[in-house]
Amino acid sequence: MEFRASARYLRVSPQKARLVLDLIKGRRVEDALNTLAFTKKRVAPTVEKLLRSAIENANYLSSEKGIDVDVDSLYVKQAVANDGPRMKRIRPAPMGRAYRYVRRIAHIELVLAERGKSGESVATVVGEEKTAAAPPKPKAKARAKSKAPAAKKKAAVGKK
Repeated sequence: MEFRASARYLRVSPQKARLVLDLIKGRRVEDALNTLAFTKKRVAPTVEKLLRSAIENANYLSSEKGIDVDVDSLYVKQAVANDGPRMKRIRPAPMGRAYRYVRRIAHIELVLAERGKSGESVATVVGEEKTAAAPPKPKAKARAKSKAPAAKKKAAVGKK
C-alpha cells in the first residue's frame, strides 16, 4: 500500500528542493525525519511537514479504513519535485533598461510504502506482474573487424 502527500506552489526552485529530497529517498521514515531536522536548507522544514502529513495519511488509513499498516516499517519510496508555474519579473538595469528574470515554483510529492519483514517492498505497482525470473538470453558473439582493408589502403598509398 502506498501513502501520498503533496505540496503545491512552493516558493522554492525545484532544483533546490531536489537536493533535499535526494537525501531522504529510500530511507526509513524515522531516519528521514532525523535527516530533515538537521538539514540547513530552507526547504527542509517544509519537506519535513509534508513527510509528517504522509505519515498521518498512513495512520488515518490504518485506523479508519481498517488497513493493517505498521508505521515503523514505512520508507520513502518516491520523492519528486516538479516544476510549477513560473513568475516572470523585471529588475532595473543601467541606462533605463530592464533585465527579466524568472522566479520558479515547485510541486513536491512524497510517496511512502511499507517494507516487509525480509526487507522487500510490500507495495505493488499497478500492472506489474510477479513472475519468476527468466534465464538470461545468450549474447551474440561480436565479429572481430578484419585489418585487411586498412592494409590494402597502405599498400595502395605506397605504390603511388
